[in-house]
Amino acid sequence: MNYPFWYIPHLGSGWVIGIIAIFHVMISQFAVGGGLYLPMAERKALRMGDKKIADAWFKQLASHSKFFLQVTGIYGTVSGVGIWFAIGLTHPEATSTLIHNFVFGWAIEWVFFLIELTTIAVYYYTWDRIDPKLHLTVGWVYAASSFCTLAIINGILTFMLTPGNTWLSVAGTGNEASKFWNAFFNPTYWPSLLLRCCVCASLAAIWALVTSSVIDGDQSPAVKTSLVQWSVKWLVPSFVATPFLLMWYLFMVPESQRALLTLGIDTINAGTFSTVTRMALIIIITSATIIGVAYFLAYRNPIDFNLSHAMALLLLALMATGAGEYSREMLRKPYVIGHWMYSNGVRVNSIDRINTEGYLAHSNWVWNGSNSSYSRGEAIFRGECGSCHTLDGYRPLRQLLEGRDRANIRNFIVMLHENKPDSPYRRFMPPMSGTQQDVDDLTDFLNAQVNPPSGRPVLTAQK
Repeated sequence: MNYPFWYIPHLGSGWVIGIIAIFHVMISQFAVGGGLYLPMAERKALRMGDKKIADAWFKQLASHSKFFLQVTGIYGTVSGVGIWFAIGLTHPEATSTLIHNFVFGWAIEWVFFLIELTTIAVYYYTWDRIDPKLHLTVGWVYAASSFCTLAIINGILTFMLTPGNTWLSVAGTGNEASKFWNAFFNPTYWPSLLLRCCVCASLAAIWALVTSSVIDGDQSPAVKTSLVQWSVKWLVPSFVATPFLLMWYLFMVPESQRALLTLGIDTINAGTFSTVTRMALIIIITSATIIGVAYFLAYRNPIDFNLSHAMALLLLALMATGAGEYSREMLRKPYVIGHWMYSNGVRVNSIDRINTEGYLAHSNWVWNGSNSSYSRGEAIFRGECGSCHTLDGYRPLRQLLEGRDRANIRNFIVMLHENKPDSPYRRFMPPMSGTQQDVDDLTDFLNAQVNPPSGRPVLTAQK
């Protein structure tokens, strides 16, 4: 049991990561797509024959680049640090694995990230101050460096779902670094990278529509029409290519994980939706709505397209991003690193040892130093259950176990401990690892929460 282990009552530590990550992904992928949008728009303006419209484009692009710098350089950076803080506390074992295996990759990513911050600042502050061709070159440098950060991060994120048999064959031997490139260019790397490129282009369009929507259409009808319509066109390649890329991506996902999606699709008529299926349906619905709103309200009526319309598109994009990130996380269940580490940080190859020696055998982190069954059970709950469950909030165990006596609660934990092939929880949840004493300790703790004896307060907050 690694330290520290972060327990967040009600909300759950996983959702702390999720909330930060959804906004960060919206911004970071805008940083990539928007980084390409700016130099391409500038190049288009440089080639315009109508100098008046070209100058208006330059003015608008300068304003958009300021907005871009503020959103990506400030909020994107802060939220990125927030993710590191949250994952280090919520999943210290998984974070340690990623750092040890990809320290070289992280170092390269930080180099490109520093280039990003430098070039976007130079790009914004040198409008009309340096030669236009040189200014455009600065924009291309930013676009290239931001794409490189995406390419590196994508390798690490996809590794967590599909580390690949080559890396798994050496995992735990100390020779993982020898398979760095196999882990990096894992089975889902390329479809995921192309999918993210499509998302980046879409977000570039949506954020550009936000800034373009405030242009006065009565005073500058030609400028607003050309900018809005050109921005909408950035959505087209994404919505054409995404279905095919998604099929490729799912084809590369292991069958055991893909079943989490197909289970819900196969049983739609019966009303049995898996969580992944619900998220997939949200993505489809919001994406279709985005293209409809963008076409009918923006492309066909650019003069009347206003900030309210643009914010509606942004909200839909946020919903699609949240559903996409949630689906990606759920596809990994019951693992945090596919077939190597369970979602509670327990390594697959450690289960037998923990079942023999005990979950807390090598840990000093027991409640208040006490050796009571309740105290040990609480430590086991935080370590084995707390990364996905709370007692009363998100995925509440107290609600799940409500109405059961101690014997029934123990039977439930034993089912998780045995982790038999016919267990209904096997696809989503890691096995409960530990000795029979650990089973009894966790039973005592959970029973005290569901059926509190007099004088024993239930756990409601972190002490």
